[in-house]
Amino acid sequence: MVSSNGFEMHSSIIRYRIFPLGDSAITIDFGNCIDETLNKEVIRRFNQLQQQPFPGMIEAVPAYSSLTIHYDMVALRKKGTDALTIFQWVEQQLLERLEHPVKHSATKERCMKISVCYEKDFAPDIEQLAAIKNISVEEVIQFHTSKTYKVYMLGFLPGFTYMGEVDEKIAIPRKPQPVNIVAGSVGIAGKQTGIYPLASPGGWQIIGRTPLKLFDAKRDEPTLLRVGDLVQFYPVTKKEFEEIKITEL
Repeated sequence: MVSSNGFEMHSSIIRYRIFPLGDSAITIDFGNCIDETLNKEVIRRFNQLQQQPFPGMIEAVPAYSSLTIHYDMVALRKKGTDALTIFQWVEQQLLERLEHPVKHSATKERCMKISVCYEKDFAPDIEQLAAIKNISVEEVIQFHTSKTYKVYMLGFLPGFTYMGEVDEKIAIPRKPQPVNIVAGSVGIAGKQTGIYPLASPGGWQIIGRTPLKLFDAKRDEPTLLRVGDLVQFYPVTKKEFEEIKITEL
């Protein structure tokens, strides 16, 4: 790790660094890459802070290989932090937790099955992707549905899922310019696959659409998927799509 004093340290055998993010947040960075081992450590530390928050902590936000913690500057200023700055005090709270390994959560990973219609009306980019990759549309669907993906992080939009990694045979860069994308659209960007929970401009290559609601503010748990979930896509026809969508209303 590199803390605010510039020294590299480690949590168990995983190196990390800590740095401020504005004046009321702090980030623990385990590396700038998509790596399941690092993401598991992020999730473990996220769960640790959920169970053992430090005074003044507002929320922790996990990403692929980093964890950002937001805290209440006003509350901590009133509390007083001895001779330390507020950032130094928060950093100390995190360092104390990072000194101790966290066991894997006893909670089982959820495996979520997500229906997707890959027909042309729902997949504006699937034919072009197939042509670029010199494979058939059927093979694109087969490659996309043959793997189980891990939800590494949520972001960009409420409930937007960043999952990986797709087969190299269908990995493709995002579009150079964003376009308007329909809610439920399933896309690929690089080795990532994800689902747009809401209508939004976006640059991912859209290969299908799910009838499921990824985000619903009226639900007790607004997001359908959580960080750490495993996702399996399966194909449905346009008729099946419409039938499932009715049940979601």
